[in-house]
Amino acid sequence: MRTKKSKALQLVLALAVSGISAVSTSALAQAYPNKTIKIVVGFTPGGAADFTGRATAEALSKILGQQVIVENKPGAGSSLAAEYVSRSAAPDGYTILLASPSSISVNPAMRPEMTHSVNTLVPISQVSSAPIILAVNPSLGINSVADLIAAAKKSPGKLNYASSGNGSAPHLGGVHFANTVGIDIQHIPYPGGSQASQSVIAGQVQLIFGTPPAVLPFVKADRMKGLAVSTPKRSTFAPDIPGMAELGYPQFNFSFWYGLFAPAGTPPDIIKKLHAATQLAMNADGPKAVLAREATEVALSKSPEDFAAFLKEDAKLWTKLVKDSGAKAN
Repeated sequence: MRTKKSKALQLVLALAVSGISAVSTSALAQAYPNKTIKIVVGFTPGGAADFTGRATAEALSKILGQQVIVENKPGAGSSLAAEYVSRSAAPDGYTILLASPSSISVNPAMRPEMTHSVNTLVPISQVSSAPIILAVNPSLGINSVADLIAAAKKSPGKLNYASSGNGSAPHLGGVHFANTVGIDIQHIPYPGGSQASQSVIAGQVQLIFGTPPAVLPFVKADRMKGLAVSTPKRSTFAPDIPGMAELGYPQFNFSFWYGLFAPAGTPPDIIKKLHAATQLAMNADGPKAVLAREATEVALSKSPEDFAAFLKEDAKLWTKLVKDSGAKAN
């Protein structure tokens, strides 16, 4: 039987260890950052994720006083990058993840065997947001969402829409739109947004749900007709294309975002430092102008907790849309 003396000694030792741990964590946070920080991006160079990651890295470098670099780790629809950061990276703030709904909500819904989730990644802040654009081939003779709905209801299942792949934001945006307005349109996936756009221009597919960089240049060149953006209000990047509230669907609000995450176990003080640095970095005119070139807005979370609450609600929609779409992992 343990004596009162031995129990007291164990309590003292436990408190001492706890104190040392607290001091070590505090010291780590105070010294942070003192070396290069790496932002892991789950896609190849040149795409929207890479573009956003590099704009964020450059802006953070100026605020933190340390080099911030991007490491591209593509594969499995960005799941490899998320798995790497959540399971393999040290939780010290020097390896963080730039993720989208694909990594956080869609891929786990399509791949139940995946081990990473929001529970193994600590939210830092959202950094950007962009709508999805609905556009058609001009020769189709459809000039509005009302025209599209009428045509789809007249011939259910006859109209096809292109997207940048199964489970992509444009694909699920199309599912959400069809469910909202009550039509039956068929999905045709392509390897990327560029190929999807070309299929519409060539007349192989009648309409597209796509990201602004993939669609807007063709709308401006009159090679596509923009019918709507997926947000209630018009986008500043596409002021001539109506928002869904204007068209009578105020409940339809669908956008694509990127945000920063750290491995679970990262000290809270470091998370707070990264959040504060992100606020300062991305609120500057430079990053806003850089993202604007890709028709993307800077969109920041008030706090890590605010971002976590947003993710919890946001995941409900993405998970439902994956289920509704029947999308499966390739």
